[in-house]
Amino acid sequence: MWQPVLMINGFIIFVLGLMMFVPSFVLYYYTGTPDYNFIQGGITAIFLGGLMFLANFGKVERISVLQGYLITVFCWFLMPFVCALPLLNNGGFVNFVDALFEATSGITATGATVLQNIEAEPRSVLFWRAMLNGLGGIGIVIFAVALMPFLRIGGMHLFNKENSDTEEKFLPKVQDIAKDIIIMYLILNMLCAFLLNLSGMNKFDAICFAMSTLGTGGLSPKNTSVAFFDSAVIELVIGIFMTIGALPITYFILIFKKKTFDAVISNTQVNTFLKLLCFYILGFSIFYSLNSDIGFIKAMRYVSFNTISAITTTGLTSTNFLAWGNWAIIVFLIFYFHGGCTGSTTGSVKIFRWQVITSFFKKNAIKSLSPNQVAVMKIGNKIIDDSIVSSVFVLVFGFIGAIILFSLIICLTGVDFLTSIGAVSACITNSGIGLTELTGPSGNFSHFSDFVKYILSFAMVLGRLEVVVIWVLFTKIKLP
Repeated sequence: MWQPVLMINGFIIFVLGLMMFVPSFVLYYYTGTPDYNFIQGGITAIFLGGLMFLANFGKVERISVLQGYLITVFCWFLMPFVCALPLLNNGGFVNFVDALFEATSGITATGATVLQNIEAEPRSVLFWRAMLNGLGGIGIVIFAVALMPFLRIGGMHLFNKENSDTEEKFLPKVQDIAKDIIIMYLILNMLCAFLLNLSGMNKFDAICFAMSTLGTGGLSPKNTSVAFFDSAVIELVIGIFMTIGALPITYFILIFKKKTFDAVISNTQVNTFLKLLCFYILGFSIFYSLNSDIGFIKAMRYVSFNTISAITTTGLTSTNFLAWGNWAIIVFLIFYFHGGCTGSTTGSVKIFRWQVITSFFKKNAIKSLSPNQVAVMKIGNKIIDDSIVSSVFVLVFGFIGAIILFSLIICLTGVDFLTSIGAVSACITNSGIGLTELTGPSGNFSHFSDFVKYILSFAMVLGRLEVVVIWVLFTKIKLP
């Protein structure tokens, strides 16, 4: 049973080891001296991953559901430890827990940081953080499109049907899915970096921000994030690509293959997401301008960027939204639970599942008013059965239950309630920005104890695995 689990995870560790040489060469390009921490970490990961892969190498006829869960869970919990290797005793990372927290935040595309002076870090570290956002973003897309429907979590098997063209056998195999997604993802990243460079960023910052933007990770090479540039053009470019990152990448592949936008324009999930985004931006821009001394255009600039960032769980900021008033705390907490589309790089609950819940409430409202009327739960032209609704409700309550539990644990260490629930919500939804000055847009997570950092690191991975995967895994292991 363990052979494919160890073999696949060994291969992933091996690839991560190879990736570690890139930041070392980046530092060499700028300073003439390579980063030996990344070279040592890369050699260690290549050796361990290669050994694990070769020791378990063999033809895999099929992967069972239990093996699918084990591959997923082992992968997402092992990767942060491997990615932390080159960060240990490098730059501002003087202990293991800080390196692990930063690596976990990067690979889960969360965007929380323990660094107090980001710009003082070597370029190798800054580039690695951005690379982890990029790798984490593409990793969750492949996981969501290729593996989650197979595991039947959170209604994703319905989404899988919606994302494929069965008549033309579009993306029939996992390797085809991965190949097409990776190619499209690289094209979008290069386009984003090019436009950011054209907008005034230097090439290094443009590449770093591109990976953090499209991966909706939010780890920035600047202390004040996007606010450092104070450029409406840069904010516009990043805002557009954060939105693109929140859309299913498979739809961009469909556009390319079919040479038509029909598959996207007619998609209920995408339409709902974009309409809600426009509604939030317009509504809160009006509210913010009326309750402040700034004009509507400037209010809309600030609101649109930070709203997109929060809803897409990116975590990049152009201003300190906590200074807008107490209403912003509640609004952004709601945004954190919003999420983008399924099959995107975003975290949190995601639009598809909120559509399922809305459809469920509509059906029950109709049955309450007209008990004899036949009410069918639908999203667009897709009929939703009870098993999907149950799965979605379990996932949502799993998120809420985990937040309550972890917030309580952190409160017991002496942290105040708002800071605790804000930090946990930011980590488990992979949004990365807390709801108090300590962990908000102008803060960081360095002030927490080592114990709290471990809890929050676990919450980040749990959020990326969409919470119920861990519980389901233990249920599967108990089966004969």
